[in-house]
Amino acid sequence: ADVRVYEHVQHAVEINFLCVHKRLRSKRLAPVLIKEMTRRVNLTGVFQAVYTAGVVLPVPVGQCRYYHRSLDPKKLIEVGFTRLQPRMTMARTQKLFKLPAETSTPNLRPMTQEDVPGAHKLLMGYLKKFHLAPFMTQEDFSHWLLPREGVVNSYVSSSDDEIDEATGLAKITNLCSFYHLPSTVIGNAKHTSLNAAYCFYHVPGTVSLTDLMHDCLILAKRENQDVFNALNLMENDEFLVDLKFGLGDGKLQYYIYNWKCPTMESKDIGLVLL
Repeated sequence: ADVRVYEHVQHAVEINFLCVHKRLRSKRLAPVLIKEMTRRVNLTGVFQAVYTAGVVLPVPVGQCRYYHRSLDPKKLIEVGFTRLQPRMTMARTQKLFKLPAETSTPNLRPMTQEDVPGAHKLLMGYLKKFHLAPFMTQEDFSHWLLPREGVVNSYVSSSDDEIDEATGLAKITNLCSFYHLPSTVIGNAKHTSLNAAYCFYHVPGTVSLTDLMHDCLILAKRENQDVFNALNLMENDEFLVDLKFGLGDGKLQYYIYNWKCPTMESKDIGLVLL
């Protein structure tokens, strides 16, 4: 993948998962896995990597916080993901987090293949605001954001009055997306899984970011998601409080392997790793 770090575009690998069985975590297997992964990547001619971790290692370039928005508060309380707040009943909690049935952004619809050129252009223009961001080709964009059931959902809206000169189609004006990461619920008599949606990439154009993400919550609820998670990167701080996100206890550190650069604030990070 190509990643832009400040003004420099660097070819790097994205490290997504490094998993060691719980019984083997004190055996120093992680360094062995990292060393082998580094060796294999170096053989392809790539010597930089970008990755995230919940632990602090030397040396993070930035840090983000997780926020959670309940979509099915009753289920989240029943599985122990959250708890009923003091002086709150279940009925009041459900009413507090209830969402409208319909979205408000005009012409908001699932993204299709023919939307890719316009949506790609919109996203790449938006990501120029941030110091750390992906540098995607149209092929990369299609791979990561075209909707796939149970994997990723992306939505766009287009203008009835503007035509994109490059494509000859209606101009894409707004984009929002989320990816799915379900979890298994162990030892619960009523529920076996927890459906979590994670905020991916979004670009507000003709509507505010808060209104766009409010619609994104509605669309995630339609997909039977129980909770919507988001990091406080990019411009996400604008909507977290207004849309009733709660601060989580997780922190996510961003790292760039074998590349030195100044540290940055969470609002300067525009890279989301699945």
